[in-house]
Amino acid sequence: MPDTHGEGTGVGEGSGVGDGSGDGLAVAAGGVRLVPETTQFAANWPVELRFQIRGVGGQAITRFVQEQDAAMHLYLIRSDLVGFQHVHPTMAADGTWTATLAAPASGLYRAYAAFTTAVDGRANRFVLSVALVVPGAAVPTPVPAPATTTVVDGYTLSLAAPQGPPRAGTTSPLTVTVSRDGQPVTDLQPYLASYAHLSAFHQNDLAFAHLHPLGPAAIGRSATGRGGPTLTFDALLPRPGAWRIYLQFRAAGQLHTAALTLTAR
Repeated sequence: MPDTHGEGTGVGEGSGVGDGSGDGLAVAAGGVRLVPETTQFAANWPVELRFQIRGVGGQAITRFVQEQDAAMHLYLIRSDLVGFQHVHPTMAADGTWTATLAAPASGLYRAYAAFTTAVDGRANRFVLSVALVVPGAAVPTPVPAPATTTVVDGYTLSLAAPQGPPRAGTTSPLTVTVSRDGQPVTDLQPYLASYAHLSAFHQNDLAFAHLHPLGPAAIGRSATGRGGPTLTFDALLPRPGAWRIYLQFRAAGQLHTAALTLTAR
C-alpha cells in the first residue's frame, strides 16, 4: 500500500520531476519510469489505465508519499486540450496502479502521473507522462481564445494577473474570484486538501503545470473551514504561449470544473 508517512520536499533531476521547473513531458526522470500496460484504448468505452512506476533495475516501486489526500494523481488531456480528467488510481500489492477513466472520444491523448516517492533515501516529487491513442476519426475542437472569465454550473470565475501576464519560467501571481448570481462565494469546501486545483496544459506540446492556492485558508485550514471568494496562485508556467487551464473546486457539496485559456509571455 502507499506510504503515507510524512511529505517529501526534495526534488530529483529531469524535466519530469515536479518541482515547477519541469514540463511533465518525460516518461522517465531521476531513475524513475512510468510504464503503462498498454497505450491504446477503444473509443467511447470506459478505460482502466494500468501502469507501474519503476525504479533502478526495473522493479516496481510500491512506497509512495500521500500528498493532497492521495498517493497518486492521474491527469488526462487530448491533443486539442479537451477531454480533461483528474482521477486518483488505486495500487495493488505488486505496484500496479489502476486509473478508472470516463469513456474517451477518438484522438491522441497524454496521461500524467504525479506522485512523490523516495530516490536514494530522499523524497522526490515527479510528474511523468505517456502518450495514449484512442483510434477512430477524431473531431478536433479549436482552443478558445484567451479570456478572463468563465461560467460553470452557475458559478462565475474571474481570472486576474496582478503583475501582468505570466512570464514563462518565472513565478507570478494569478487570482481567481468565484461568484454566483453576482454575489461573492465564501463557502468553498476543501477538495483534496485545498480549495481549488488548477491544472494547465500548453497548446503546442501539452507541457503540464499544476497549481494550488496560497495561504492557510487556501489549503483547508481556515477558521470557518470555508474558502473564497478570491484564491491566489503562484503561477509557474514553463513555456510561453497559450495554456488551457482547468480549475476544480467544490461548492455546495459538488465538484465543479471550469476551463479558460491563458497566455504566458
